[in-house]
Amino acid sequence: MSVTLNTNTNVLNITQKTVFYNKSDSILNVIYFHNWANAYRDKQTPLAKRFVENYSKSFHFAKEKQRGSTTINNISINYNIASWEISKENPDILKINLTESLKPTDSVKIIATYSVKLPKDKFTKYGANTVSYNLKYWYLSPAIFSNEAGWKTYNNLDMDDLYINYTNYYIKINVPKEYVVNTDLKSTNKINNNFNSYILTGKQKLDVELNITKENDFTTFHSNPVSITTNLDSDKLNGVLKTLIINRELNFIQSYLGKFPYKKLLINKIEYDKNPVYGFNQLPAFLAPFSDTFEWDIKFFKVLSKKYIHTIFLFNQREDAWLADGLQTYLMMKYVEKYYPEIKALGNISNLWGIKNFSLAKLHFNDKYHFVYQFAARKNLDQTLTTQTDSLSNFNRKIVNKYKAGLGIKFLENYLGDTTITNAIINFSKKYAHKKVNSSQFINSITTTKDISWFKNDYLKTSKKIDYTIKKIIKKGDSLQVTISNKRNFTAPIELYGIKDKKIVYKKWLTSIDSISKVMIPKNGFDKLSLNYESLLPEYNLRNNWKNIDKKLFNKPIQLKFLKDAEDPYYNQLFYTPVYRYNYYDGLVLGLAVSNKTILRKTFSYKLTPSYSTKSKSFSGSYSFLYEYLPENKKVNKFSFGVAGSNYHYAKNLTYNTVKPFAYLEFRRKSLRDVGNNAIVASYTLVDREKLPTQTENLETYNYKVFSLSYGYSRPEIINDFRFSTGLQISRKFSKLSLTARYRKLTDTNRQFDFRFFTGAFLSNNTESSFFDFSLDRPSDYLFQYDYLGRSETSGFFRQQIIINEGAFKSRLPVTYANQWMTTMNMSIGMWRWVEVYSDVGFVKNKNTKVYFAYGNGVRLNFIQDILEVYFPFYSNLGWEISQQSYSSKIRFVLVIKPKRIFNFIKRGFY
Repeated sequence: MSVTLNTNTNVLNITQKTVFYNKSDSILNVIYFHNWANAYRDKQTPLAKRFVENYSKSFHFAKEKQRGSTTINNISINYNIASWEISKENPDILKINLTESLKPTDSVKIIATYSVKLPKDKFTKYGANTVSYNLKYWYLSPAIFSNEAGWKTYNNLDMDDLYINYTNYYIKINVPKEYVVNTDLKSTNKINNNFNSYILTGKQKLDVELNITKENDFTTFHSNPVSITTNLDSDKLNGVLKTLIINRELNFIQSYLGKFPYKKLLINKIEYDKNPVYGFNQLPAFLAPFSDTFEWDIKFFKVLSKKYIHTIFLFNQREDAWLADGLQTYLMMKYVEKYYPEIKALGNISNLWGIKNFSLAKLHFNDKYHFVYQFAARKNLDQTLTTQTDSLSNFNRKIVNKYKAGLGIKFLENYLGDTTITNAIINFSKKYAHKKVNSSQFINSITTTKDISWFKNDYLKTSKKIDYTIKKIIKKGDSLQVTISNKRNFTAPIELYGIKDKKIVYKKWLTSIDSISKVMIPKNGFDKLSLNYESLLPEYNLRNNWKNIDKKLFNKPIQLKFLKDAEDPYYNQLFYTPVYRYNYYDGLVLGLAVSNKTILRKTFSYKLTPSYSTKSKSFSGSYSFLYEYLPENKKVNKFSFGVAGSNYHYAKNLTYNTVKPFAYLEFRRKSLRDVGNNAIVASYTLVDREKLPTQTENLETYNYKVFSLSYGYSRPEIINDFRFSTGLQISRKFSKLSLTARYRKLTDTNRQFDFRFFTGAFLSNNTESSFFDFSLDRPSDYLFQYDYLGRSETSGFFRQQIIINEGAFKSRLPVTYANQWMTTMNMSIGMWRWVEVYSDVGFVKNKNTKVYFAYGNGVRLNFIQDILEVYFPFYSNLGWEISQQSYSSKIRFVLVIKPKRIFNFIKRGFY
């Protein structure tokens, strides 16, 4: 391959000669190449669509000069001109038509002349920046063909998982003389005129990764038997210590995977940045939770172990990734277990006063793997280990599936005992190094007489959960009869422990418990029995795993904890958390929320929040009880029901009470990569509003009951956002039906277009006031479901708050309610960044009056959609509002301060 880098245009001019050998038993008439550099061609490629799926819009709106592409000038086969094809759907796959059929064992020489325009590195971290070029998947790479599966071609989806065969390379690359080339190929260079000319060679290598830079921050560490060139550095450690650490890491990995087959290895900091050690980057650096040595050691080990595994084994990472991921996680667990057994998940933060008593602070570093898996499983967010990686959510692909795979291998190690798994890894490495491998070959290399079919089938191929519990303990002479129940449809081995003073004094493996089983064990002087005491099995629920041998009034004592914490399975935990809220009538509301909610989701949860309102000088509060059921592999993702209620002020010296039983049915998404929601909600709201003693009119608005049934669908993609909902409300004096649709689109010029449609009609209406009517600009919120700061205000700052619902007009017009029907449309379009112009149009129909045509327009400052917005009305039925008196009172604002709403906004695209 001959390559010249033009730094003015960020273009590689390449002449590439490929000798392709047909190692299959089939006759080939075409050869496919991966052309992944062309994935950056435009915003219609699979890679571009993937960026949008991941809630990244930088590539979608990038300028042409920032994107990349491949331009093929000509291709010849055995020096004869050949034809090639690049489809619109798969621009990163190149199909070359052979001039003659290629028989088994024969070879063909393909020469391609082409240029690669390198993209800016802000999209995937690979590409060009002002001082360097980080190149990965930058040249045409032959795809792999097999008799069974045919051609294995995949799109570039920014997952760094190109599937290519081991190849011999000879590359001559010319770069401007001020640049140097970092590589793990054998390298020689000399300066010719204005170019630095490098000769790079390597045998039986996979992808060629290069760093070309004029500010070289790479350092070479000479270890035995490999020299490692890296810019994953730490200025807090000296070179001698780093060399010692790298040598230790290499020796540890080689004890499992064998000797590294090459003399050089390139480790780019980008590989860590794209797959960091989760836990490090979530804790504030100024607290220095981990020592400099530990932090750099684990960071480097993670990248080194991954690089090691993917260098010596040829995995199809797109279709069969669990073993490579599992081996890396397993090695990390073993490494920490050996050299850092005392390190906690929160590091030194665990020792701080006020923190050290938290259950979360007591978790060891390796406990995070089980904890994160439980977090996903409890929310029904986990996916099978055999799911193709491009179908995994980002959360599962980057974290959960890696952890679950490693936990599975670690559990096998404990269950099979001795050195069975260690020997299996060593033998697998010896037998399959530098070969195409799959996970089945590893499973078959495990030599044991014990049954591991549960692992091959349920653990790998399903998302079934494991959950055992001790139901009963009966003393029988010098023995104990223990009744154990399998609460799920996953039958796996589990270990029974006898515990005395928190120390293990007895162990016994139990197998084949598919429903309920009774086992006899000796008494042996312990006072508690526990299943999975050491959390070796990635179990769904650890809270139901133990019992006292002697019956007590409470099997688990009550534990009061400040703030939400991780679960402690040996206590019934109650958490108390200071809370606050604000409204104009209660003032600052200070309270204490008492709840059983831990960081992990529970089937049954409750929250009691007594509070004190500082302005009204009265007690207030709220409560909720919730039961959730998450079916596995059903069309329904979640079914929940419960009851909630509250007591606060809705006006000066006037309180309200609500009681709201409800049920919620959420349908499963087609894929966890899909965004959005699809649900049915039913509720029955009982409201009792305090009235003035002199109040004699509109008594129907103070004590009422409303049944509500609604359906909502949302697909909030970053470029195209569509939401739809419809609702039915039935009360003693009225019934009404409504429909809301909203579509938001970012145009090609990165301007937002927002369109909302609402229509509502009364099926019956015998009310005497406008309290239950449809509202043009500010619903009365008789169900108390919106966060109004001053819900009863008719003027002033709090009256200016708007919640986009029903008519959603920003101007306050003469006709503000509809007791028959109402239809409105709200539109806005971006002008510059968050500045938009809006227009509202609507029709309002009241009994015995003509249809009222309403309109209004102005400027919208859309800082954060649906969270922080400001509206400036300009012109409406009232005329030019901007020139009218007291204009500041006409300005409207949207303000949402709910942490959950903000968190949901931030986590988009992750799970």
